[in-house]
Amino acid sequence: MVEESHLTNSNTWTAWSRKSMRLHPVVPLLIPHESMEDCELQGFYIPKKSRVMVNAWAIGRDPDVWADPDSFTPERFIGSDIDLRGRHFQLIPFGSGRRGCPGLQLGLTVVKLVVAQLVHCFDWELPNGMKPSEIDMSEHFGLVTARAKHLMAIPTYRLHPQCYLHE
Repeated sequence: MVEESHLTNSNTWTAWSRKSMRLHPVVPLLIPHESMEDCELQGFYIPKKSRVMVNAWAIGRDPDVWADPDSFTPERFIGSDIDLRGRHFQLIPFGSGRRGCPGLQLGLTVVKLVVAQLVHCFDWELPNGMKPSEIDMSEHFGLVTARAKHLMAIPTYRLHPQCYLHE
């Protein structure tokens, strides 16, 4: 069985999670912010008390920031210092700074472990002879981003009970 200690330094997981969060942030519009004083940002005047909405989905697909923004190429993150913690503003699925998501570390740890267990313990196939190219990846936008249609897949358990018993 996969344990958390097995996944601590996985470049593949890191690249995959960054790429997934860039293309499919859980919350496309981050929590609104309010400017505390008049300021100018990249030539735009922002008056005091203005509500600022950060569109993480649009930032993740901006062709001025990302080469070939709609492609799923996790390799671009291998060896990169861009992380999910909001230090690099081209990737901010959990916000940044004082108002960043407090559940970030717990969420990433749990998702990493669950996905690793599902991949390690099961063989997966699509129902009714469906091909991977036929999977509908469209999304339904709302407060959170969800798939427009549920993914249907058939798992087959592939580990033997003695594989995970400690002697």
